[in-house]
This record gives sequence, C-alpha cells and structure tokens, in this order.
Amino acid sequence: MSVTNIAGASTAVRTKHGLRLSYIGARVLLYTVVLVGAVLYSLPFLWMLSTSVKPGYQVYKVPPEWIPEVWNWQNYVLPWQNLPFATFYTNTIVITVTDILAMLASSSLVAFAFARMRFRGRDSLFVVLLSTMMLPGQVTLIPIYVLWSKLGLVNTLWPLIIPSFFGGAFNIFLLRQYMMTIPLEYDDAARIDGASWFQIYSRVVLPMTAPAMGVVAIFAFTYHWNDFLGPLIYLNDTNNFTISLGLQLLNSRYIQEIQQTMAQTILAIIPVLVVFFTAQRSYIQGIVISGVKG
Repeated sequence: MSVTNIAGASTAVRTKHGLRLSYIGARVLLYTVVLVGAVLYSLPFLWMLSTSVKPGYQVYKVPPEWIPEVWNWQNYVLPWQNLPFATFYTNTIVITVTDILAMLASSSLVAFAFARMRFRGRDSLFVVLLSTMMLPGQVTLIPIYVLWSKLGLVNTLWPLIIPSFFGGAFNIFLLRQYMMTIPLEYDDAARIDGASWFQIYSRVVLPMTAPAMGVVAIFAFTYHWNDFLGPLIYLNDTNNFTISLGLQLLNSRYIQEIQQTMAQTILAIIPVLVVFFTAQRSYIQGIVISGVKG
C-alpha cells in the first residue's frame, strides 16, 4: 500500500471519528437543554403536588420547603366535606360527554358536506365558516348571553351543551381536510350500489375518518373539562357548578387553606393527564391533520 493511500485512509478515519464526536456532542447538548426545560416547566406542578400534602403552617414558609414535615392526606378529603364536589364532577361529566358526542355528530356531518358534496356556493360558505374563527369570543359574548336570557336558560347547563349541536369551525375544518384525502371513487362505488348520501357518510366515509374523529374528541374533552369562562357566565346556582367553578369557590371560601385547593386541583387534572398520556400520538396527529392540503 502506498504512502498516499495510507494517508488518505488515516484522514478518512479521523474525519469519521470527528463527525461521530460532533454528533454525540450535539445530542448531549440537545438532551441537556430539553432536560433543563422539562425541570423548569414541571416546577409549578411539583410545587402543587408538594403543597397538596403539606400542613397549613408549612405552606407559606420562606424559603419554600419542598418536602412536607407531615404528610397531611386530609387535604384530599376535607373539600368533599365542605363543598358538593360530587355534584361538580357530575355536572362536568354530563357537559363534557354530551358535548363530545354532539360535536362529533354535527361537525362530521358539516365536514362531509363540504368535503364530498358539490353544490353552488360551497366554497363561499366554507370561507364564511372559517372567518368565524377570526372573531374573538368576547365580541359575541353579550348578544349570546342576551339570547340565552330571553330563552330562560341562564343558570342551567343548556347554554354549555346546545352550542355543540351546531358544530365548531375548527373541528369542521379539521375533519373536512381529512375527508378530502379519501378518494372519491369510494363514493362513486357506493352510489352505483344505490347508497344515499347519508349511507355514504355513515358507512363509507365515517369509518375511514376515525383517526380524525378521535382527535376532535380529545380536543373537545380537554376544552370542556377545563372550561371556566362559560360556566362563570351562565351558572349562578352552586348545584349547577362545574369543577372549574368549584375550585374557584373552594379557593375563595377557604383562602387560608390553599393546600386543599391544590389537592382538589390535582384530582381535577388527573383525567386530563390520563387522556393526554394515553392519546398523545393523537394530539400530534391533530396538528398534522389540520395542515393537510385540501
């Protein structure tokens, strides 16, 4: 082997070794930054966990003490005795489940019409639909409240349930984008077999749209479970309160017992955490679906 070949091989080995070290260094730096960011973002949640089991005298100590001197599990029990949290959870579950089912049914029907049917003014109507997403909710808050007041439905759960039966602009957009990726040949084959539009929707397109429907269900669950403004505007009676209002009521009545508020907050976010960690791939898929060209 010539000296030139030996030198070239040696240089290639050094180059490969250098690239490998650079790759390892970049990965270490990336993981370090991610780890530090994760720790910083998790500190409020960790403090909430710590506070939920602290005795009252240790909550306001400065500097803060992360490890409780006494693990006071009564903080998780007392709020249920002081306020009707069972009723709050029941109301929240009723609203959330009903809204999810209504949103899936209404949004998928409208999305199917925009994605699969051809009619005059379809694109113009879709633009009008999308334009409603640009309108802040605060602008329509007062006229919508007046409407529910005229109907005598204020201080009931109906103002939080009925709007879901009319779909949501973002959910319709997301489902429409997904449905447009399904080949139209399926519709043609179904029509040849004598299927109606509703049969094409329910038997052909809807089963293929299951991933997008799952994303809509997850988004709807997260929104309605955590909704605070809607219940705050429409609900006045404690027996109609949701979890979000119950937590606010607990915090206002027992402001010196913040550890109880933290404990009840932990219980309230457990369903959201469970849904997120079991369906986080669907959350990501929702971002992808919303960007599908159609």
